[in-house]
Amino acid sequence: MVARLLLRSWFRGLAVGLGVPCRLLSTGFEPSQYLQRSIVPTMHYQDSLPRLPIPKLEDTIRRYLSAQKPLLDDSQFRKTEELCKSFETGIGKELHEQLVAQDKQNKHTSYISGQGFDRHLFALRYLAAAKGISMPELFLDPAYRQINHNILSTSTLNSPAVRIGCFAPVVSDGLGIAYAVQDGWIGCNVSTYQGRNAREFLQCVEKALEDMFDALEGKTIKS
Repeated sequence: MVARLLLRSWFRGLAVGLGVPCRLLSTGFEPSQYLQRSIVPTMHYQDSLPRLPIPKLEDTIRRYLSAQKPLLDDSQFRKTEELCKSFETGIGKELHEQLVAQDKQNKHTSYISGQGFDRHLFALRYLAAAKGISMPELFLDPAYRQINHNILSTSTLNSPAVRIGCFAPVVSDGLGIAYAVQDGWIGCNVSTYQGRNAREFLQCVEKALEDMFDALEGKTIKS
């Protein structure tokens, strides 16, 4: 199911109905406005992008535990903390060294780091599976599975050349949200598998945006 929401700054209301699967953003747009042939190949500037370093394993573990702490009770957190320490000084250290070695051999790609931890741990888990290594206990921990069950999965690509996009959910009970913020409008596409109500979610999005508009205009926010 795909549902769509479009709010224009000069038009307080939906330009496209909630929960209506359709191809065009509205009847005023032609398909040619969505798909255009670019004169620049997609990966043209890839080689000019700076390569980002793989984060230190201890930093990734610290960020992972910081994210887990508010989600677990004391007993669960202590167990996860013990698994992390064992992973960091044991098989995790070995996998991290292999990952660094592979990164040095692939200068044409870039490892994304920043403040996250999920991609680093995913790479180590994937590497263990690819090498036929018994899956480390950290990745069998229910807390790890829980924090990687992402019900909301979002993506955006803001460009005057892009009118609309779509982003699939990454779990069976999740929502995939492709959103855009342009000069004249704010909108999103929401896709789901059966069992999730995209219409209800978009009604909440609409209410939140309307509240923001009211606050910016100095109006009382309706309950």
